[in-house]
Amino acid sequence: QVQLVESGGGLVQPGGSLRLSCAASGSINSRYAMGWYRQVPGRQRDLVATIFNTGGTNYGDFVKDRFTISRPNAENTVYLQMSSLQPEDTAVYYCTYYDVILRQQYWGQGTQVTVSS
Repeated sequence: QVQLVESGGGLVQPGGSLRLSCAASGSINSRYAMGWYRQVPGRQRDLVATIFNTGGTNYGDFVKDRFTISRPNAENTVYLQMSSLQPEDTAVYYCTYYDVILRQQYWGQGTQVTVSS
């Protein structure tokens, strides 16, 4: 089992920035992906960004070079730096951990990001 604790959401004005963090604990395997999806009511849960144990990353197309995912120091802790935020970025952002070996996916509790003036 893997537990995820995420934080960093909040209210920000258009053009502003936020940094999300997610810490994973438990049965961390050697091959995994961590990152965020986001969801608004009535829409599917969309990929925001993920990072693999190798350091490789992928991003949702809507990010448009505004978001950066990183794993700079703490073990199994990842960060999402979000810049140039727009109202359409408003959503609940869910941290996720995917065990590539076991093909099991876990989700955090979600953190609300609201972009509004």
